Order: sequence, then C-alpha cells, then structure tokens
Amino acid sequence: MSTVAPLDLNGHCLSARWIAGIPHFALADGIVHRLDNGHKSIEAHDGLLAATPASDGKTLLTAGEDGRVCALTPEGEVRELASIGRKWVTALAGGPQGAVAFASGRTAYVRFSDGRLRDFAHPRSVEGVAFAPKGMRIGVARYNGATLHFPAADGTPVELTWDGAHTGITFSPDGNFLVTTMQENALHGWKLADGKHMRMSGYPAKVKSWSWAAKGRWLATSGAPAAIVWPFSGKDGPMGKAPVELGTRADTMVTAVACHPTDEFVAIGFGDGMVLAARIADQKEVLLRRPGKGAVTALDWDGEGRRVAFGSEAGDCGVIDVAG
Repeated sequence: MSTVAPLDLNGHCLSARWIAGIPHFALADGIVHRLDNGHKSIEAHDGLLAATPASDGKTLLTAGEDGRVCALTPEGEVRELASIGRKWVTALAGGPQGAVAFASGRTAYVRFSDGRLRDFAHPRSVEGVAFAPKGMRIGVARYNGATLHFPAADGTPVELTWDGAHTGITFSPDGNFLVTTMQENALHGWKLADGKHMRMSGYPAKVKSWSWAAKGRWLATSGAPAAIVWPFSGKDGPMGKAPVELGTRADTMVTAVACHPTDEFVAIGFGDGMVLAARIADQKEVLLRRPGKGAVTALDWDGEGRRVAFGSEAGDCGVIDVAG
C-alpha cells in the first residue's frame, strides 16, 4: 500500500522533479519549493514558465517571464545562465555537455557550458525545444512543422513539414523518431531516417504531458480518459498499430503521465487529482493517491523508481512512497 506525504502550496505547480534525489516543486509564481530535511523555498523568477532537469539530473533549469534562464543547485542557490531582456522564455531543455536550449518569440537559443549563446531565428514563434539523445542537435517545434539545428556547427537546418501549429517536441530515446504535440488534439511524428510521417490522432483533448518508457519502446500521453501509450518498438514506430490504453476512467481525463525509470509501467494523474500506476504489459492498476483539490499537472519518479513526486493546478503537491 502506498503512502502519501502531502505538501500543500498556493498556486499552480508547473513541474515536480527529483533533483539529486530531492523533490522540487516549481510553481507558476516563480517560487521553487523543495523537501530537503524540511520544506524550503526560493524565488527563482518573477513568474515561472518552464522548469526541467539538466541532463545530469543535478540541477533544475528554470525559465520565466523575466527573460532569465537559471539553474537551481541542490543547495538551493539560483544561478543565472542567460538573460534576454524583458521577454518571456516559454520553452526550455537541458542537453549534453551542460548545454541548455530555450525559446522566446520566434527565436530559439542554445547556451553552451562556457557561456556562449547562439540564436536561431524562425519565421513564426518557437513553441518547443528538445535535444536529440545523441550528439549536439536540437529540435524546434513551430508552426507547420519542426526544424532540426546543429548548434555547434554551421550548416543548413533540416525542415520537417506538417500543416498546423506544433506546440511541443520530443526525440525518441534511440534518436530514430521525432514527435510533436499539436494545437489540435493530436500528435505528429517523423521517422528521421526517411522522413515518413506518423499521425497519432483521436484524442478528445490536447496532449499536454508525455513520457517515454525506460527502453524507449513506448510513449505514454495524456489527453484522454485513459493514458494513451503508443508502441515504438518496430522500425516504423506506431504506424499501423493501435495504442495501449491504461487507467481508463469514465468521469475524468488523464492530465499527467510519467513512465517508471526501469520498468514498463506508468504513473497516471487525473483531472480530479487521483494518481494511479498501471503496467503496460497487462494493464494492471494500483491506486497511488485518492482524488485531491485540483488536476494533476506534474509527475516524476525518483531514480530508484520507489517514489513519485506530484503537483497539481491547485497547489496540492507531495511525494508518494509506492512501497508504503
């Protein structure tokens, strides 16, 4: 039986993450809370828009309405990495060798570990950024498709086209596929070797949360009354294959998903605050948290796969010990 250690905060939780084994909760007001021998907090921004771990998992990267990109150390210190003036930094990703990608308006930026900043202009606004799992390459989600850049080298970017507004972006862990969320209720993907399209549609709501399974064979997503889990084990990904549906409930939507770090099961958060865990192989479910005050907006497993940090739009956050 799981146990829940609650942390009741005021405000919308944008990100719940484990950093160096410590649970962090980043709220839209710009304050980051952490449970490190007690409840501690620090103001990282005047209005937070994005927070994600650095690739080494030792710092929390943050971006805000104040035009700053920062790193929050395990000791709770805020270190400014970049500032672009009073512009909203709306997308953020950690990459290899300490690189950080972020976006504001029509421009994507890459900050290298030595402090160098390179910018990439686009015709329309940049909605999402992601690093490829191998090499120094970023993907940018934009209107009518995605663009791939090699920040450390000069050259022509790769343009991947599909009509519509693309709002988020992720590479498969093996680097073979690129997937975007769309303004419409769908995902779109490309097989990078040959540019083949993958259309993943039929969602009743927008996909706002996704997570790759440990070996990259599955992509779990929100946006439906169940977690929709697409198969990516074959050479053509989910093309021609039906997804697995986990944790189906008739009266509420899945709002957040997080795959276990080593095993193929998924933590699933719902619009009423409930959290389940479900195994992909046989769809077996375990209740982790009963309904709460607000929709679950953030979920993250710790490195050992024993605890889940969660946050909601109403600020009821906490840690679930799955083993009890």
